[in-house]
Amino acid sequence: MTRHIHVIGIGAGDPDYVTAQAVRALNDTEVFFAMDKGAEKDDLVALRRLICERFIREPGYRFVELADPKRAKDGDYRQVVADWHDARARVWADAIAAELGPDGVGAFLAWGDPSLYDSTLRILEKVREHVEFTYDVIPGITAVQALTARHRIPLNDIGEPVLLTTGRRLREHGLTGSAVVMLDADCSFATCPPETRIWWGAYLGTPDELLVAGTVGEVGEQIASLRAEARARHGWIMDTYLLRA
Repeated sequence: MTRHIHVIGIGAGDPDYVTAQAVRALNDTEVFFAMDKGAEKDDLVALRRLICERFIREPGYRFVELADPKRAKDGDYRQVVADWHDARARVWADAIAAELGPDGVGAFLAWGDPSLYDSTLRILEKVREHVEFTYDVIPGITAVQALTARHRIPLNDIGEPVLLTTGRRLREHGLTGSAVVMLDADCSFATCPPETRIWWGAYLGTPDELLVAGTVGEVGEQIASLRAEARARHGWIMDTYLLRA
């Protein structure tokens, strides 16, 4: 017998995005591990708790909130991320060993889908160097799916590929064709030609959802203003956008 961990994709914000498979895994879990990212992001943990309250039939579970190690702001990007993942892995390993019995079932609730710009799976592989457990992955509705659904558009042009990238790489390499941009704190779409089409969304699937579409020249400044205002109001922002050259 050994510990088991579910990595559960809980969708992009709307509890209705939670799949039947995810509900089964939620009801199988004794301990939910959640990263405490400070007061400004308390509502992200609150939404995870809300999903559990909504879908778990017998509330015998508990939450364990883990302090998120600080990520360095300077240095080589890949090394900074690797060091941060190592620090997280040590915190997770200690928590799993202390909070989960030798045959217990725990879970990490991943925003959107665990495979898409989420570090949970990489960190868990590091954790297994310190604590023995098995794990499975439950896919979830991504922000990409939520974005295209809310704008009522197909993700790709006919017969054309779509790049999934970050704001940093968009600034470095520019845009060719279509690209979904995530993890962009700097409105990197502003580096694109003004005729570039953009479909933008923030807080997708939540009551605070924001949607804007047009060309970068037409709506770029509006998006930047909305983004700044929303981040100041909530203390955080999670946004995604699709670009087409």
